[in-house]
Amino acid sequence: MAGDDYRIMVNTVENGVRHITAAPSSLVCSKLIDFDLVDGKIHNLKYLGGCNGNLQALGALLEGAPAEFALERLSGINCAGRGTSCSDQLARIIKQVL
Repeated sequence: MAGDDYRIMVNTVENGVRHITAAPSSLVCSKLIDFDLVDGKIHNLKYLGGCNGNLQALGALLEGAPAEFALERLSGINCAGRGTSCSDQLARIIKQVL
């Protein structure tokens, strides 16, 4: 299916902080996913576009959570029959960078 792949645009490590910025699949509403990993934990998760309130809540819920937790909980979430979601895209990105 065209447009079903995310693209990692930034994947850098500085002072123990891994910073990731990715463009999610065109199948979802968000346009960018941006977060940090520190000692395997998620920090500063932000989405550009998408369901603003829900994605802010996701960032708040995952702040300081182990990346593996997010991977387990969010993998496979399907939005409106698209076969993926903004949350699932985050899980796919985390899986790749771990």
